[in-house]
Amino acid sequence: MLFTEPAFLFFFLPIVLAIYFIPMRWHRNAVLLLSSLLFYAWGEPRFVVVLFGSFILNYFMGLWVGRTLGTPRAKKVLALAVALNLLILATWKYANFFVANLDAALIAAGVRPFHLAHITLPLGISFFTFHAMSYVIDVYRRNAPAQKNPLNIAMYLSLFPQLIAGPIVRYKDIAGQLDERTVTAERFAYGIQRFVLGLGKKMLIANTVAVVADKVFALPTGQMTAALAWLGAVCYALQIYFDFSGYSDMAVGLGHMFGFKFIENFNYPYISRSITEFWRRWHISLSTWFRDYLYIPLGGNRCAPWRVYFNLVTVFALCGLWHGASWTFLVWGLFHGAFLVIERVGFGRVLEKLWSPLSHVYAMLAVLVGWVLFRSDTLGYALSYLKVMAGLAQPSPVHDTVGMYLDRELAQALCAGILFSTPVVPALIGWWQRTSEKIPVAVRPWAGIAATSTGMFCLGAIFVLCAILTAAGTYNPFIYFRF
Repeated sequence: MLFTEPAFLFFFLPIVLAIYFIPMRWHRNAVLLLSSLLFYAWGEPRFVVVLFGSFILNYFMGLWVGRTLGTPRAKKVLALAVALNLLILATWKYANFFVANLDAALIAAGVRPFHLAHITLPLGISFFTFHAMSYVIDVYRRNAPAQKNPLNIAMYLSLFPQLIAGPIVRYKDIAGQLDERTVTAERFAYGIQRFVLGLGKKMLIANTVAVVADKVFALPTGQMTAALAWLGAVCYALQIYFDFSGYSDMAVGLGHMFGFKFIENFNYPYISRSITEFWRRWHISLSTWFRDYLYIPLGGNRCAPWRVYFNLVTVFALCGLWHGASWTFLVWGLFHGAFLVIERVGFGRVLEKLWSPLSHVYAMLAVLVGWVLFRSDTLGYALSYLKVMAGLAQPSPVHDTVGMYLDRELAQALCAGILFSTPVVPALIGWWQRTSEKIPVAVRPWAGIAATSTGMFCLGAIFVLCAILTAAGTYNPFIYFRF
């Protein structure tokens, strides 16, 4: 079920909220668990079995890890728990990729290939598997006690606001909230605000630029000009940011409505001046997960320089594969890992001294090249696309141009995307708050009412526009649903 579907907006969410706030405190976790399972089963009923398998496995493994703490067996039990979780992920997500590449090698060697029936990827398996590993690792590290209530583990792994596409919520950060949480009027109102803003990001910006991005990336590279290739890359960069950050905003907003506080997942990544800074701002829950659960255990920065570089490249290679079982994702991860190594070797200090606009251009060029790798179906197509962007390929006599795609609606979405991918609006709000303190006391309440009314009007307008598009639109899932 999509957060942007009428069924979710006008039926599922209002009904769940109404039942959740019936004044019987003990039933709230049960309501969230049942609604989360219904949410997942809405589109993937057969894969509820995989989700249940993860519940059962990690509940008992968490108890086992907890019982062995302080003994030599604890590390072995943890290793088994992590290995079993990775086995689930590998079976459903990477089996087809592995067998396809093995078959290609066998055919080249003249050996009869295997034939594996296509395995459909369960929605959100990368996210709930990383949640599960977070749980057993946090128990092992004594960051949280083993959960004795199986319903709480099931709810943690299946909580519908962040079940399908994150953010990746660590168990230690949410353990206390599973048993005790409150919802105030202010928190609920803030949750609505974040949800509506995320809905607007997805429906008004991401979906608009997605139309052009999809059309451009569906073209043969010989049929596009350099300008059109750049337009397609920019549209995809805005699409993936507003699509994913929009989902994260909606998840954070829903969390506040139900009394949970989730990690912020984005912090204006497109204002970065380096790739290192980009990964401090992009998909924060994933980058910090890899940092704390993989990079630091590998040695992090506390080892020889060559080992630090190896750790960085390893982490980002796995980060790429986490996104999908494809060579394009692996190369995308290696691409970013290589830039992090280059910046760590010394180029980062050069960037710090460089004029800010130049370092920003460098970072955005690297990110755009990376998004071409990320979006392309094959490495061959990605390389051909990049050649067109670099002006190294001539279009065929019959080709598409920017004018065939750049209409008023797209121009408005591009302008809005560029504006809202920077912290201009928060800066204006901060300026207004500072200015309002200087307003005469007699007038200040009226200024506050005017500001609040303006904000409510804007939120209402965004929701109405999104509701109209939702009712008239087509199925347009979030990009990260397929991860």
